[in-house]
Amino acid sequence: MRGLQFWAMMVIFAASTLAGCTTEQPVNMDAILKQPKIFVGSDTCKQCHLEHYDSWKMTLHSRMLQDAQANKDAIIVPIDEKRIREDLAKLEAKLKVPSAEIYVPKEDEILYTIGSQWKQRYLVKKEGVLYISPIQYNAESDRWVNYHEADWDKRPWLEKCGGCHATGADLEKQTFKEAGTSCEACHGKGSWHAALPKTAVFEKRDTIVNPAKLTMGVAVQICGSCHNRGTSTQHKGAGWPVNYAPGKALEAYYQSTSFEAGDASHLYGNEFSAAHHQQYIDWKQSKHFVEGVTCTSCHYVHQMGIAPTRSQTFVAGSKQCLQCHEMVNNNMGHSIHSFANCVGCHMPRIVKSAESGDLHSHVFKTLLPSETLKDPKIPNSCQTCHKHKGEDLQKLQSEWEKLARLPKPVGQPIESILYHPEQ
Repeated sequence: MRGLQFWAMMVIFAASTLAGCTTEQPVNMDAILKQPKIFVGSDTCKQCHLEHYDSWKMTLHSRMLQDAQANKDAIIVPIDEKRIREDLAKLEAKLKVPSAEIYVPKEDEILYTIGSQWKQRYLVKKEGVLYISPIQYNAESDRWVNYHEADWDKRPWLEKCGGCHATGADLEKQTFKEAGTSCEACHGKGSWHAALPKTAVFEKRDTIVNPAKLTMGVAVQICGSCHNRGTSTQHKGAGWPVNYAPGKALEAYYQSTSFEAGDASHLYGNEFSAAHHQQYIDWKQSKHFVEGVTCTSCHYVHQMGIAPTRSQTFVAGSKQCLQCHEMVNNNMGHSIHSFANCVGCHMPRIVKSAESGDLHSHVFKTLLPSETLKDPKIPNSCQTCHKHKGEDLQKLQSEWEKLARLPKPVGQPIESILYHPEQ
């Protein structure tokens, strides 16, 4: 009995000693929660979430906007004015400003880079305001092209694009908290969460947004806040959803563009996207949307290790589709595409990021030659394939129609048999 009392006293002593030695100071939680929420930046987040931070650093989101003054390697190509003007001269007939007069920034004038995988644009400052310079480098084709060469300095970057390229954009102060689409772009302002002690487990959970714990219909709108194109409903002239926060209803802050509303430069006549960062617009038209399949059903946001694909899908190509869509038979249209190239037909390359057709449609619908026959501006799945690129549309459509019809039954129908109950 004395032994038990001794060990009980030792446990109490040890607990009191450890409590007295803790480095965590008492925190007035009420005082913290009365302060306005602010952005704190990913360097604060990584203090506790290092693995998530490291995996996010491997994504395109982290490189959406890079500080070219702090990291010259963010610029992926030499800024050679002679070479740039030679490339622009090849586009002379399409330019609104003569190629010799287009502003080409010096390397030391470039403050930030935008993108790196398909293309790269360059932020410069004019009279204290950030603008995208009127040149763009297309990485896969290794060529320079024009970008708003006639009005580039009439389009303030922070107002037009900044809320998606950077985190914590503030149009009133003309500032942003952090370059790139960082933690708080999807999880919300983190000042309360970071200030609360680790021991306040439940309070910390309540002060940050975890998209994985939102209803899927709300969570996917976080993706839609940037993978979209349209206008802000809260700030006239802004091209991103000003004041939107993760977990809120996107439609209250943003109105998506459409062909019907007059946007023929970014969408086809059938409302399929022709331009980049519009995946949400496409998805809203798809059967995936109807059935509740969302962005994160196919794409991961942050995951340890090197991404299996450059689009951050869980597996490569059509294998991603086959995770859900089991191939049951190879009849009709599938009879000639039995190699299971789902993506080739159902996600045709009809979207332009840098060069035409470098991105997939996200309506997940095969576009038949008949679509192009009705409207020559609308591409079709068949001709995005190299094999059929130059083939006659009428012939392609005719061949499709033959394949798409199930063969008529042959032979003699089986006659019904009368039922004779046992006597």
